[in-house]
Amino acid sequence: MKSIIDAHIHFDLYSSEERSRLMQELEEAKTEALICVSNDYESAKKIHKWAKQDRRIKPAVGYHPEQQLPSDKEKEALFDFIRKHHKELTAIGEVGLPYYTRKKYPEISLTPYLELLEDFIKIAANLDKPIVLHAVYEDAPLVCDLLEKHSVNAAHFHWFKGDPKTVKRMISNGYYISITPDCLYEQEIRKLILNYPLEQMMVETDGPWSFKGPFQQQMTHPKMIHTSIAEIAKLKGQDLGQVYDKLYNNTVNFYRLLL
Repeated sequence: MKSIIDAHIHFDLYSSEERSRLMQELEEAKTEALICVSNDYESAKKIHKWAKQDRRIKPAVGYHPEQQLPSDKEKEALFDFIRKHHKELTAIGEVGLPYYTRKKYPEISLTPYLELLEDFIKIAANLDKPIVLHAVYEDAPLVCDLLEKHSVNAAHFHWFKGDPKTVKRMISNGYYISITPDCLYEQEIRKLILNYPLEQMMVETDGPWSFKGPFQQQMTHPKMIHTSIAEIAKLKGQDLGQVYDKLYNNTVNFYRLLL
C-alpha cells in the first residue's frame, strides 16, 4: 500500500464514534488527507472547526443539491462564510443539481437549483477555488455549460455517471472525476475508468455512503480506496505503484494541498 487521499467524504455524517475511529485509523490506512465536503451551512461550520483541529481534514463548503433549496437567510450566511474563510477552504462543494430528487419528484423546478449552482460557480471563479460537483447523466451537460460560461476549469465531478458525448466534453475541458469502491462491481463505472484518462482521475469513498459486493455491511472507510486503486490499475493495464502515485499526485495538484 502507498499513500492515498480520499477525494470526497461526508465526514460530518458519520457518528462521533465513527469519526474518532476513522481518524485513529488513517495512518494505518496510509491516508494522508480527507477532502471533506459539506451539505449545508451547519455542516460547513463543523467541518471548518474540525479542520482547525486536524490538518488532515481539508474543508470544502457548499450546499448539497439533493435537498430542499436553502432559505435566503441560509444562502446569505453560507456565502458570507465562504467569503470570510476562503483562505482556509480547500474547495467549494458539494454543489450541483438534484438529479435523483427530480426522478422521485418530477414536478420540482430545476431553474432555482441552476441559479444557486451558478452562484457557487461564480464565487469559485472569483476566489480561484476548485469546485466539487454532484452532476450525473442529463444534468452533467447543463453543469458543463455553466462551467464554460464562467471559465471554470478546476472542476471535480465526483462519482460521475453520464453519456459518452459528455465524457468527451469533460475530458477536453480538463475536468476531473473520482472513482468509488463500486468500481469492483458496477459495469458503468468500470467502463468509465477505461474511457477516462488516469491523468484526470482521483479516488473517493463518498462515505458514509455504503457499498455492496466485498464491502457489504461494512462501514465505509478510506482503506477501501486501496482496493479501488488495485482495480483501476488492473482495468487500465498499468503498474500498480505508478497508478497509486498518479492518483495521489492528481489530488494534491488539483486541490493544491500542502501535506
